[in-house]
This record gives sequence, C-alpha cells and structure tokens, in this order.
Amino acid sequence: MAKYLLIMRGTDDSNAAMMANIDEMMATSRQFIDDLLKSGVYVAAEGLDDPAEGVVVDFGGETPVVTDGPYGETKELFGGFFLIDVASKEEAVEWAKRVPAAPGAKVEVRRVPGSDETPH
Repeated sequence: MAKYLLIMRGTDDSNAAMMANIDEMMATSRQFIDDLLKSGVYVAAEGLDDPAEGVVVDFGGETPVVTDGPYGETKELFGGFFLIDVASKEEAVEWAKRVPAAPGAKVEVRRVPGSDETPH
C-alpha cells in the first residue's frame, strides 16, 4: 500500500461555480469521503479557506517577502486535498476521477514517499 495525495486545484471560475452550488458540493464531498471510509483507503481530507485570506512568503530575494492574497497572477489555486492509502497509482487515479469537482477544476495525484524513502 502507498499513500497518495489527491490535490484539488481550482481557478477563479471553478471556485465561483463551486461556491454557487456549495450545498450540493458539500453533500457530494461528504458522500465521497464516506465511500473512501467504507473502502478502507481514507487517511485524511481537508479543504482550505478562501485564497484572499492567505499570504505567500516568497524566498526569491535576500529576505523573505510576504504578500497578502488573493493572487491574481495564479492560474490554479490549491483548494484542499484527500489523502488515501491504496495499492497503486492506478487505483489512486481511479479515486481521483471520482472527486467531486466543479467544471474547470483539476485534481493532481502525487505519491507520498514513505519514511524509508526520504533522505536523512
């Protein structure tokens, strides 16, 4: 078994579409999490607050620069994640296809390396 992070990415348009149908989106998200739980692959899931409430710490210069959100230059915003423990990348992708998402959103699938795979 390996852990995979299903990273929810949205745009201003897909986020607006999601907010327009938030009650339906929350219901389908709860059902998706229930399906993950029943299958035994659920590890964790979290959504994030509005990007306008966040900040970015940029380490591009000599000292870190903090910029308040929102980030107009960003084309895709990280909106939350599902962490699952599955047998393969292919299984993770199949779960990713079932993530409740607004039109225009994307789900990035990334494996989480085990502690024995990271440099010490």
